[in-house]
Amino acid sequence: MRLNAEVRAYELDRTGLRTEFDGDLVEVAGQRLTYASPRGTLVIDGTTAEEVDGDVVLALPGGRAAQRLIRATSPHNTFLITERCDQLCLMCSQPPKHHHADLLPFFEAAALLAPAGTTIGISGGEPLLYKAALLPMMQRVLTHRPDLGFHVLSNAQHIDEDDLDPLAGMRDRVLWGIPLYAADAATHDRIVGKSGAFLQLMETLPIFARAGASIELRTVIMRENAALLARLASFVIMHLPFINRWALMQLESIGFGRQNWDRLFFDHSTEFTPIADALNIAKARNVEAVLFNFPRCTVPQPYRDRAPSTISDWKRRYLGECSGCQERDICGGFFEWYPEDRGFQRLARI
Repeated sequence: MRLNAEVRAYELDRTGLRTEFDGDLVEVAGQRLTYASPRGTLVIDGTTAEEVDGDVVLALPGGRAAQRLIRATSPHNTFLITERCDQLCLMCSQPPKHHHADLLPFFEAAALLAPAGTTIGISGGEPLLYKAALLPMMQRVLTHRPDLGFHVLSNAQHIDEDDLDPLAGMRDRVLWGIPLYAADAATHDRIVGKSGAFLQLMETLPIFARAGASIELRTVIMRENAALLARLASFVIMHLPFINRWALMQLESIGFGRQNWDRLFFDHSTEFTPIADALNIAKARNVEAVLFNFPRCTVPQPYRDRAPSTISDWKRRYLGECSGCQERDICGGFFEWYPEDRGFQRLARI
C-alpha cells in the first residue's frame, strides 16, 4: 500500500522499487490491518490485505477515514475534481454542490504513484472550472509518467484559444468525454439547464479539434431526446466529423436521474428503432458509435456487438436473470441502483 500522507512533487521510480510512500503490512487482526511506513502508521478496518494491496490511499493525520485514490487492481479509477458545476442537467448522477475542496495536489501525487499503464478518470461537477490548475497538473503527470493517460469528463464550456497549446501537448494521452444531447439548441439547453450551452459547445469543440484532441462525444438517451437521435446522428457526421467516437448512453438511476426517472427513462428494450437509426447513420459515414450502459440482453442481436462492458466495477451488479447467461463475462450488467420494478420490460435470453 502507498500512503499519500504528504503532498510533494514526486517522480515514480521507473525500476518499480520501493518508494518513501510505501507502507508495510505489520499486523492483521481479523479485518483490521495495520500498515507502517516512513510517513506514519495507518490502521484500516473492514477489508483484507488482498483487496487493498498496491492501492494509493490518502490518510490525513488524526483523521478517522482514509480515502482510496487509486485501486491497483481496478481499471476504473477516477478523481472527483470538484462538485461544483455551471450546468444543471436533468439526469445528473452527481448533482452539483456549492462548496469546493481542493484536492488537486493529492490527486497529482496519487497519479504519480499509480500502477503502470493506468488510465485515470477526471470528473466532477465540472473539472474545467479549475482548468488553470488542472491542465498544468495533468501536463506534469504525463511528463513524469509517460505510461499513464487521462479520460476527462467535461461539458467543454470553459475552453478557449489560450488552451490550444496545453490541449495539443496532451492530445495523445487524454480522451475528452464531452456531452451533446440534441442537434438543436433548445433541446440541448433544456436538458443541461443552461441557456446558450449549445452555442458555446459549437465554439469550443472546434478548439479541441484544432488541438488534435481525442473526443468521445456522449449522448444520454432519454424521452426528451430519443426521437431526435437520427437528426443528431446526421448533425454529428456533418458538423463534427473530427470526433473519435460517439457514445449513446443509457440513463443512470441516481442523483437527478433517480428523481426524474419516471419522466426521463426511455426503455430501448421495447423501442430500439430510434437508436438503430442513429447507429446506422453513423456507420454509413464511418463514425464509430457505441452503446454505453446497455445490458446486452436489452439490445437486438444485430447491434449487440456495439454494447461493450462500460459500467464501472464498483457500481455494477447482475440480476437473477443473468445467471447462466452465455454473454455475462462480456456484458456490463446493470447499475447497482437499477430499479428492477421500473426498468427494462424485455430481457432476452442469451
